[in-house]
Amino acid sequence: MDTGLVTTLIVIGVVVVILVVIGIWLWVSHKSLVALQGRVDAAWSEIAEQLQQRAALIPTIVDTVQGHATHEQSVLTAVTDARAETLGARDAVAASTAEGHMQKALKGVFKVAEGYPQLQSSQAFLQLQSELVSTEDKIQSARRHYNGGVRELNTKVRQFPTSTFAKRRGVGPAPFFETAEPAAIAEPPRVQF
Repeated sequence: MDTGLVTTLIVIGVVVVILVVIGIWLWVSHKSLVALQGRVDAAWSEIAEQLQQRAALIPTIVDTVQGHATHEQSVLTAVTDARAETLGARDAVAASTAEGHMQKALKGVFKVAEGYPQLQSSQAFLQLQSELVSTEDKIQSARRHYNGGVRELNTKVRQFPTSTFAKRRGVGPAPFFETAEPAAIAEPPRVQF
């Protein structure tokens, strides 16, 4: 065999191997990007479900507090408005804003409840409070899961060379589920009677 032909075959073989390795790397990178996007979407669905569950509790809480604290209409209106804002939020940015408003409104409701001993001893109110605390804990857990997935996705999307094809594949950085007042969601409203 001619040495020139052998050299040409070796070069072609090396180029083919390099192209195959690059192709596999691109395929694996794309698959991991899609998997991360799916994880973020699933985590967001979990948050949305918990926000819906909390929103379902709000009318009953308002009715219960209103039955005992009829002069506190502004506080009850604030929590009702925050509920509507939460239900209208369609993405993490809007939900983050709504979450800050909801936490502030709920703290107002429980602050009002402290002034009404008959409300504090109401079994219905205590049950609602327990359900709300449980839901708040689930929201916080879902938020941590979502934000962890977003952090991982955003890191991958911004790193070279994944960044070169991520945009073309329709995968971009995702927003975190945060609020302007981190303390508001760091400690959900808890009132012990």
